[in-house]
Amino acid sequence: MNASSLKLGFIGLGIMGAPMCGHLIAAGHQLFVNTVGKVPAPIAESSATQCTTARGVAERADIIFVMVPDTPDVEKVLFGEDGVAAGLKGSSGKIVVDMSSISPVATKDFAKRIEAAGAQYLDAPVSGGEVGAKNATLSIMVGGPDAAFARVKPLFEKMGKNITLVGGNGDGQTAKVANQIIVALNIEAVGEALLFASRAGADPARVREALLGGFASSKILEVHAERMIKRTFDPGFRIALHQKDLNLALSAAKELGVSLPNTANAQQLFNACVAHGGAAWDHSGMVRALEFMANFEVGQKVQES
Repeated sequence: MNASSLKLGFIGLGIMGAPMCGHLIAAGHQLFVNTVGKVPAPIAESSATQCTTARGVAERADIIFVMVPDTPDVEKVLFGEDGVAAGLKGSSGKIVVDMSSISPVATKDFAKRIEAAGAQYLDAPVSGGEVGAKNATLSIMVGGPDAAFARVKPLFEKMGKNITLVGGNGDGQTAKVANQIIVALNIEAVGEALLFASRAGADPARVREALLGGFASSKILEVHAERMIKRTFDPGFRIALHQKDLNLALSAAKELGVSLPNTANAQQLFNACVAHGGAAWDHSGMVRALEFMANFEVGQKVQES
C-alpha cells in the first residue's frame, strides 16, 4: 500500500493534536478523526471525516494516531468500550501510533495488547510544544518495530523535523521522560538566573540578550525567558501536564533505585504554582514559585534605599 492511498486516523484534537492532524490533511491524506468535545474549526471545515467513537476511526483507518493527555486517557481510547482495539478485530497490517506522553511501563503493556489484536504499535511522544506542532518542527522520539517505523516515518516528517527511532516499545516514552527532566531543570535554572539578575538591579531582557550569545544559551532561554520577562504565562504547555511527566520520572526512578533530587525539587516548585492557582499556566510559570519565595518578580524595579 503506497503512502498516497493510506487512510489515517487521528484521535485527540487538542492544542497539540489539532495542528498535527492538520498537517496530515494538508499533505493530501484522507483523515478519520475523533476527539472529546467539539472538533476544532480548521479540522471540522476540512476534508476530514468525523467519527463518533475511537472504534470507528480504527475500523476505517490504516494508521491510527493518538494524542491525548495522560496514561489513563490512552488506555481508555485504546481499550475502553468502542475503543481502538475493538476496531482492529478481523483486520491486519494496521499500525497504532501513540504520540501522547505517558508511562513507559504502561506503554509496553499497551503494545502487547494491541499486537494481540492484530496491529503493530509505536510509541512516539513529541517535544516542541504548541509552536512546534503548528510549525511542524516537533522532535519525535519513537519506540517500536523497525518495519512499522519505516512505514510511518514519512507521516512523522509531515509533523516534525528531528525523528529518531530510539528502540523498542516504551523506549520512545523513556526518551520523552528524560526530555521533560531536562526541560524542567532548564526552566528552573533560567528562572533563578533572571530573578537573581532582576533583584540585583539589572535589566532581565538585556541579561537574556547577553546570555543568548554564550554557553548558557538554550531554547528555554530563548523562548521561556521571554515569557518570564513579558509575564505571558498562557500555555503553551500547561504546568499540570509537566507535573504529570515529572511524576512518571519520579515513580520510574523509585522503581529503578535512582535518585533524581533536582527533578523532585522542580516538581515541588510546580506544586507551589498549582497551590497558587497555576495548574493551567505555561510551564515557564515555574518562575512564579521562585518569585513567591523571594517576594520579588522578574522585571520588578528595585526600590532605592
